[in-house]
Amino acid sequence: MVILGIDPGLAIVGWGVVSYDGVRFKTLGYGSIQTPAGTPTQKRLEMIWQGMNELFERYKPDQMAVEELFFNTNVTTGISVAEARGVILLSGIQHGITVAEYTPLQVKQAVVGYGRAEKKQVITMVTTLLGLPKPPKPDDTADALAIAVCHAHSGCSRLADYYNK
Repeated sequence: MVILGIDPGLAIVGWGVVSYDGVRFKTLGYGSIQTPAGTPTQKRLEMIWQGMNELFERYKPDQMAVEELFFNTNVTTGISVAEARGVILLSGIQHGITVAEYTPLQVKQAVVGYGRAEKKQVITMVTTLLGLPKPPKPDDTADALAIAVCHAHSGCSRLADYYNK
């Protein structure tokens, strides 16, 4: 199973693609889609949509996992990230991909074993679990890989198959 993990954002969309056979992970690629500050929002959303389409064409994932939004202070930023997330979800559906969503707490629990883990712990575990030579940069990319790992451990299990029938 090839899983595309996405950490949504308007300025930076982290992405990570892993293959998971039920036992082992293989990292197929990771990086970020970045949109320049000062660019009109509509253009930035188009850039994200184009970047997502390129990822689907290049990696042909079977499933996509996206982090759910969490914000509590800056509503304006939250709205723009929600718009970007909408474009990301739409691009997955347009490519016929099953899309799963996970909260930050679920991702940390699945990757580190503790839902309140610090970002540094998540990055260390992702680097170790995936056998990466060094921690992925930017942090959004590490988060995207963590989301893919979370989905592999949660959404791809036989238990998930049982409940999704």
